[in-house]
Amino acid sequence: MKYYILFGPPGAGKGTQAKFIAEKYNLLHISTGDLLRKEMAAGTPLGLQAKQLIDGGNLVPDEVVVGMIKNTFALNKDVSGFLLDGFPRTIAQAQKLDEMLAENGEKVDKVLSLAIKDETIFERIAKRAQIEGRKDDADPKTIQNRIDTYHEKTEPLIEYYKEKGNYCEIPGEQTIEEVFSDICRTIG
Repeated sequence: MKYYILFGPPGAGKGTQAKFIAEKYNLLHISTGDLLRKEMAAGTPLGLQAKQLIDGGNLVPDEVVVGMIKNTFALNKDVSGFLLDGFPRTIAQAQKLDEMLAENGEKVDKVLSLAIKDETIFERIAKRAQIEGRKDDADPKTIQNRIDTYHEKTEPLIEYYKEKGNYCEIPGEQTIEEVFSDICRTIG
C-alpha cells in the first residue's frame, strides 16, 4: 500500500487535486472533512459534536479522527493506497499515524504540500462558500480562526516531515492543471 498526505491550508485546493490524484493512482481519497460532514448530515452524536466544533472553527479531537482513519484503512483493501486530506493536522496526529502504519510495516510515502498565501485563502474560501453553500466557509471570523489554527498547529508538520525526508512543497497558486502536473512529477 502507498500512503500519501495532501497538505495545505484551508482553500489551498486539496479537494480539487485529491480527485485527480486518487483517480490517476487508484488511491482512496480520505477527507476527514468529508467523513465528518457525512456524520453531521446523518445527525449522529459524533456528527453533532463535530458540527459544534467545526462551526466555531475548531478541530475535532484526535481520538475520533484517528479512529475513523483506522477503520477506513481496514475496510478498503482493493486500492493501491490512500490519499489523506485534512489528516494529520498536528504533530500528535502524525505520530499516531506513523504508529498505526508501523504496526503493518508501512509508512507515509510522500507529503504533498500545497503552499498559498493567506490572502488567497480568504478569496478561495469565500468563493467556495458561495458555490457550495458551506456555512462553515461564510463567516470571516471562522475563516481567520481556521487560518490561525493552521499556522499554529498544522505548520509544525512541515518540519516533522522534512526531517523524515518525505515532504514535497508544490506552489498552490498556479492553475489547477499546473499544480496537478507538479504533483504527478513529485509522485513519479
